[in-house]
Amino acid sequence: MPVHLDHTIVAATDAEVSARWYADVLGLDAPVRFGPFWQITTANGVNLDFDDDDGRTTIPPRHFAFLITEGEFDAVFGRITARGIEHFADPMGRRRGEINRNDGGRGAYFPDPDGNWLEIITRPYGAG
Repeated sequence: MPVHLDHTIVAATDAEVSARWYADVLGLDAPVRFGPFWQITTANGVNLDFDDDDGRTTIPPRHFAFLITEGEFDAVFGRITARGIEHFADPMGRRRGEINRNDGGRGAYFPDPDGNWLEIITRPYGAG
């Protein structure tokens, strides 16, 4: 059987708020409650299970990259800019307000409310 990523847990200061933010910005279905988590599902069936950190620790920032179509990029990027979310063309955050054109596609990085670093790309790395 091939290996597929099924789900990952995303620590959040408020799991429901974070799950709704992701669903809204990425244009996904509204989150559902699943046990102690708020869960959203990507088009390829990977679940992001948001968990309340409850002040247990400082949440270490994570990186989540989403491969999307050109049309989805326009929609997601439009929601990012409409909300005034800072975005960058590079993972170091040096090219503020820009997008990249790596591998013949488009990409951008932006933070979520808990400081995770999100990336949207239209071409996988090495595809160009």
